[in-house]
Amino acid sequence: MADQMPAPVPPNAGTQEREKSKKIGALRALWPFVLPYWKLMLAAIAALVSTAMVSLALPLAVRRVVDNFNTEQSEILDLYFLAAIGIAGLLAIGTALRYMLVTRLGERVVADIRKAVFDRVIGMSPSFYENIMTGEVLSRITTDTTLILSVIGSSISIALRNVLIFIGGLILMLLTSAKLTGLVLLIVPAVIVPILVLGRRLRVLSRENQDWIAASSGKASEQLSSVQTVQAFTHEAASREMFSDVTEESFGSAKRRITTRALMTAIVIFLVFVGIVGVLWIGANDVRADLMTMGALIQFVIYAVMVAGGVAALSEIIGELQRAAGATERLVELLQTEDTVQDISQPAQLVAPVKGHITFQDVRFAYPARPAINALDGVSIDIQPGETVAFVGPSGAGKTTIIQMLLRFYDPQEGRILLDGTDVAQMAREAFRQHIALVPQDPIIFAASAMENIAFGRPDASRAEVEAAAKAAAAHDFITSLPNGYDSPLGERGVMLSGGQKQRIAIARAILRDAPVLLLDEATSALDAESERAVQEAVDRLAEGRTTLIVAHRLATVKKADRIVVLDQGRVVAQGPHHQLVAEDGLYARLARLQFTDGVAAE
Repeated sequence: MADQMPAPVPPNAGTQEREKSKKIGALRALWPFVLPYWKLMLAAIAALVSTAMVSLALPLAVRRVVDNFNTEQSEILDLYFLAAIGIAGLLAIGTALRYMLVTRLGERVVADIRKAVFDRVIGMSPSFYENIMTGEVLSRITTDTTLILSVIGSSISIALRNVLIFIGGLILMLLTSAKLTGLVLLIVPAVIVPILVLGRRLRVLSRENQDWIAASSGKASEQLSSVQTVQAFTHEAASREMFSDVTEESFGSAKRRITTRALMTAIVIFLVFVGIVGVLWIGANDVRADLMTMGALIQFVIYAVMVAGGVAALSEIIGELQRAAGATERLVELLQTEDTVQDISQPAQLVAPVKGHITFQDVRFAYPARPAINALDGVSIDIQPGETVAFVGPSGAGKTTIIQMLLRFYDPQEGRILLDGTDVAQMAREAFRQHIALVPQDPIIFAASAMENIAFGRPDASRAEVEAAAKAAAAHDFITSLPNGYDSPLGERGVMLSGGQKQRIAIARAILRDAPVLLLDEATSALDAESERAVQEAVDRLAEGRTTLIVAHRLATVKKADRIVVLDQGRVVAQGPHHQLVAEDGLYARLARLQFTDGVAAE
């Protein structure tokens, strides 16, 4: 089986369109996050400039010490030594202050970026997640923001400091010896060429590396979140091989990036220092010819080393900046992604109290991943307040799509969906969803306590209200049997619970929400016969006075509905009460014959 695994392909394979944006200029997108902390930024810049100036002043003190080393006035020599120590002290204080301010700014900005990205993706409609893996989104929030943190909290400040030292050192080199400085400048073109040539290659490799890291994270998240299925189907070996392939591709991409960056660094440093050695050889001859003092030569040497070190550091930092630019592009893609479902600028308001009158008017809809197949094809339904309507039909008939459309996870391509006479597309999603309670087909349990899971839709609910909802959903007994009762953690995705227990927690959550519209998507599908009877009684009580939409394959759960709507291939093919649909001998009757014998559910 493992040898049938498809070979990994580069993630985000259409890199052609991204080539133009692989520049350090992409970091400008971080500016809106930095600007609110401009005072902190200015303080950091002030500390940075101060340390650079102090660093440039140190060689002047060294020159004075060397040139006055043989002086008979020891007071002057002592003064210069004290000045050198004072400069070193200022340098230490300024560097520490710069580190503190810049690191704090980086942490604050990255925290804001993480919040902004999460705030964006948590509100995206399901169509967004049809095109991107959840693990990749998490990778962008974690790995990519960590890269940005290293840049804002370190690389940019070091780069600016080295730029200041480079410029200031070059000017002071000119003032010390224009002749030697001119010779040094002849080296610059030889240094810049490999930076430009290899830097372009490095940008491409940096983005590719980040894409592979995200793909690796996405694969791991997908497999681990379904670990029981993986193990049940003995897919561990294939999963390991798949993850290994993606991880090795990530490593290979990183190795190419590291090799390119190491080559660039080696070339730059070699050229810089070879040039400086040659210049110093000429300077040493000038000292022997009394054309300059030993102190001046040492001052020039220190400035040359500072300038060379600045160039070398910049060549390394450019690589970091390019990686961060790639990370910034990926985060900006998330922040700028247009959701397929949008709230209008001035949304309509529901009239209180909400009655729960639901109307589908000739609704046509196809999922973005399957645009040629209509999930709903001209569906028109009018559901009165307080009515219980069940939707039945074969798999893929459009039953769950009805629920998703009402919650406005998607917008129809044609037609309208009304709640109390107001088009849901004209309302803010958060506003009308507050009046809907959902029990999904696959109940979601969070890695929190039973208390927090039930109160998910009403965090302000009292403990007594939570327990009352649990009792109504036949969940109280098994919750109290847990080690810490309602305070017991249920594990990630409810791994500590059975399928039926998860379902009852989800039903308790919906009961506690106490909304005028209740959506039950296969709500009792995972329950045993005894629990199903208890929960069905709770649902019946809950449905009184509420508009209830029930989606079910098991027809025994829908017989009591006021009306049954039969769907097939996205169309309404029949509707009416159970006895009427059976008498019509259509699709519902055929489904009923498969599940019932003399009106009793067949096992």
